[in-house]
Amino acid sequence: MKLLILSQYFPPETGAPQNRLYELAVRLKKLGVDVTVLTAMPNYPKMEIFEEYQGKNYHFEEIDGIPVHRTKIFVSKKKSIFHRLLNYFSFTISSYLKGRTLDNFDFILCNSPPLFLGYTAIALSKKLNAKLIFNVSDLWPESAEKLGIVTNKHLLKLAYNLEKKCYQTACLVAGQTQGIVKDISDRFPNKDVYWLPNGANLTDLNPSKIKNTGAFRKKYNIAPDDLVFFYGGILGHAQGLDLIIRAATQTNNERVKFVILGDGPLSQELKQLRVELNADNVVFAEPVSKQEIPAIISEIDISLVPLKNLPIFKGAIPSKIFEILAMEKPILLGVDGEARELFIEQANAGWYFEPENLSDLVNKIEFISSNIDEIHKKGISGRKYVAENFDRQRIAENFLNKIKVI
Repeated sequence: MKLLILSQYFPPETGAPQNRLYELAVRLKKLGVDVTVLTAMPNYPKMEIFEEYQGKNYHFEEIDGIPVHRTKIFVSKKKSIFHRLLNYFSFTISSYLKGRTLDNFDFILCNSPPLFLGYTAIALSKKLNAKLIFNVSDLWPESAEKLGIVTNKHLLKLAYNLEKKCYQTACLVAGQTQGIVKDISDRFPNKDVYWLPNGANLTDLNPSKIKNTGAFRKKYNIAPDDLVFFYGGILGHAQGLDLIIRAATQTNNERVKFVILGDGPLSQELKQLRVELNADNVVFAEPVSKQEIPAIISEIDISLVPLKNLPIFKGAIPSKIFEILAMEKPILLGVDGEARELFIEQANAGWYFEPENLSDLVNKIEFISSNIDEIHKKGISGRKYVAENFDRQRIAENFLNKIKVI
């Protein structure tokens, strides 16, 4: 079986879709699938082409034995919808021009968002005689509309029409969460929709094998006995990270520290808010490679996982949850719906606070600070739950069995 993975995002970039697709690709390869990747020059999240790829229109490399074709993409730090569209459509065009020169495939797995890559996927599926699998990790354009990122009615209509065409063209639509699967199934009841969840690499993310050196705490002047509430990921619109900084100013315990690690479109605004509120117990840490994350997680105590209080996020499962729980660290979850049901109610892997509710978040922080013994217990419970339900190897095997019968 030959599979082409089409995605704007892929390692060496760090992020949720990058990690998920890489982990799926290497496991499918080991299961006998001939996997090829067609992606963009790495640039995320800083929106700068990585140094070793600069000045190239095309680059070929192999990552763990997987052929990776990279094509040109327009990048800009400007946040206007015009520059976003240039970013999306530049890769949509360049990936098609390269993709049409490749050999035929049995399947094309297109990762969305960006939704506009669906144009390329549909065209290449015809050109390369491949069945299309449309993988949805975020309900775009619905989420972009509700977050206020896209407000142009004509553009939204175009996007919704493309979304419909992608689903109708695909032989299989895959959704990252059960909420996404249900949403698509309700709107397209005759379409085969498959739950392809995120998961954890339990071999690499193993607390018994990763030594806690204390290097991360030393680097950012965090004492060994400080209680660290940690957020790691994109500093974007959806997370509502200003809530963490505001909560930090209402925390009276001097031993409680907040670490925000990552980069993104709201990075400077959040750092400015920290200065304005004199939130000296908030530390901004620079982004790190995927390989460095487990060692950092070993040094934190609780992971903060917030999202804005929007109905669309009730079906969201932030990917960072799996890595954190695999490392036996509990979560303080500000996401209602599916994530709360799975990881708080079923897994008993942390605590829940109402999204965007400052007083509730502060109360939970104070409760945890007074019940330290619960942290380790919930961490153990979380790893056990992920091992039983979200092991990446099992996910890849189930997915392969699914597409074999299409």
